[in-house]
Amino acid sequence: MSLFSNFTDRPARPQRGSADTSTGADPTRIISGRRAGTRGSAPAGAAATSLLKRYRPLETRATGGFGSVEICLDARLQRRVAIKRIPLSTPTSTTPEDVRAAALAEARTASMLQHPNIVSVIDFTYDDAYAYLVMEYIDGMSLEEFLAQVEGNSLTYDECACIADALTQALAYAHENGVLHMDIKPGNVLIDRSGHVKLADFGMATLTSAAGFGGARGGTIGYMPPEQLAGDMVDERTDIFALGCVLYESLCATSPFRAATPADSLKRIAKGVVRPASLLPDMPQDVEDALLSALAADPAERLDSVAEFADLFLVDLGDAREGRRSLARIIARLTSDEAPDDEDAPGRGGKVWELDPAEGWLGSRTPNARRIACGAVAGVSVCVSSLGMLSHMGMAPGLAQLLGAAAIGLAAGIAPQIGSALLACCFALMVAGSTELLPLIATLIVFVPCFAGWWYAWGRTRPAASAVLCALVAAGIATQDALVLAGPVAALASYLLAPVPAAASVAGGVLFARLASAALMAGGSMGGAQALDALADPWLWAGVLVLAGASAVSSMLLARLWSNVRDARGTGLLVLPCILFAIVVVLLLWLANPMENAGIDPAGPLAALGSGALSSIILGICVSLFGYRKDLSEGDRL
Repeated sequence: MSLFSNFTDRPARPQRGSADTSTGADPTRIISGRRAGTRGSAPAGAAATSLLKRYRPLETRATGGFGSVEICLDARLQRRVAIKRIPLSTPTSTTPEDVRAAALAEARTASMLQHPNIVSVIDFTYDDAYAYLVMEYIDGMSLEEFLAQVEGNSLTYDECACIADALTQALAYAHENGVLHMDIKPGNVLIDRSGHVKLADFGMATLTSAAGFGGARGGTIGYMPPEQLAGDMVDERTDIFALGCVLYESLCATSPFRAATPADSLKRIAKGVVRPASLLPDMPQDVEDALLSALAADPAERLDSVAEFADLFLVDLGDAREGRRSLARIIARLTSDEAPDDEDAPGRGGKVWELDPAEGWLGSRTPNARRIACGAVAGVSVCVSSLGMLSHMGMAPGLAQLLGAAAIGLAAGIAPQIGSALLACCFALMVAGSTELLPLIATLIVFVPCFAGWWYAWGRTRPAASAVLCALVAAGIATQDALVLAGPVAALASYLLAPVPAAASVAGGVLFARLASAALMAGGSMGGAQALDALADPWLWAGVLVLAGASAVSSMLLARLWSNVRDARGTGLLVLPCILFAIVVVLLLWLANPMENAGIDPAGPLAALGSGALSSIILGICVSLFGYRKDLSEGDRL
């Protein structure tokens, strides 16, 4: 039976309490967007009748002691919504007016929490007996339903990483805005057909407690910590405990403190939880430590914030993106028989795919898109660079030279770290075969230690760093100018790398490019004097400093942009690194090639403008193809 039919088919109950016949409107009473005419609420069933004018019931999803959930069609906007009917009075509730006030306050609180991982509140109204909460419709199932239907009644590490990542982001946002959830449980974790996870029922815990339902403070027994069960002071660590219970149950297929009564739950909490690693021997140590900390009976032993919990729990757990795909595939299969016939229903049949702004067009389709792109850049760059060097190493031009360059490029494409080392070896072998011994030693005694230091610090650990250096060398050799195309490559470095490795790779790549192009122009030889001449250019060093600094600043701006995207604060910051590189590259190249009053050659300024525009375009393409995510290792956060 529909939750609305209970009201439209029977007469209204007499209103509780004494009637207020004053005509003054109460500013706290808002019914379907209009101010009530009296302080008293509408008769039971009146709000349901009003809702039926806009929302057409389709199916009842859930019923229970604490209300029902009806899936309805919004006739005005032609979309589905979920309407929760919440009783405002019970045998243990003696002040329905206070409950209505609490319901309105909680609805307002929930409506202010606008976050991608929180179910949105659209509207709210009430009458004498019930409150009606109109919420965003999630086409999928709850985590409770999901666990009940999947094999083993548990999640994989990847799937749990997806769930945990979404819940910690939702809770961190709520806590930053001064809101506690107080009733985190699998039934309030919703997963749609694309695998997107949202947390529902913010503020409902307080309302259930005020209406006389549930345990202490309106939570759910088995997920409440001792301080909530005892009615003591609560804070963010209360939600962390409940979150730990949900994640423990999701991984270990058992609720750690499930009990029939608050007293039984307290006994189980005092006894302690079964160590997760005893149930899952392959569980990473950090994951177990995070769970045990969250489930501590004493709040002082828990982590202080959800962010700290996420940093410890998620670091070695699994791939959240792969987990999302897995959730989407399973939910599409589990709900296929109940799926609507809408042509645009997500997740029906075929391969589930959804654009993730954090990963971009290619990243959303291919988990290793960035690594593949780095390999392609490194492979092509090393092939182009080594092709010119091989001709000065005694290899006759022809098929053998092409095959040799292609083989070196293929190795670089598979492992860019090896590619940068091979490129340095090719350069050293080239100058060794064309340079006298003493000048050769003078050259290599500086080049080898500098390259080895860079390679040990960044080249061997970051494929993107090696790809950037190789691309700079190839651009310098192809144009015989180390700075002309250095700007676009530096922009790529700022996107792929943290500030310090980006600056170091750009600086090292430009200097390497100058040496390599000078050696090739001299027939493969590079003595100490030639090396000094090649590097004794003030504009070269100005370019190195400016481009390295721009790449570091741009990398920091892109990291800030990624933080804004995660916090739903917009993407407008992308304009700053794009403008920065355009200005820096144009000014650098223009000043390096000044125009004389007589015989103006437009080639220099045009090259500067083109390189500056290309630098900005490169950043835009990277964000479009590979998303806003900015990876920083612990050593890069300094």
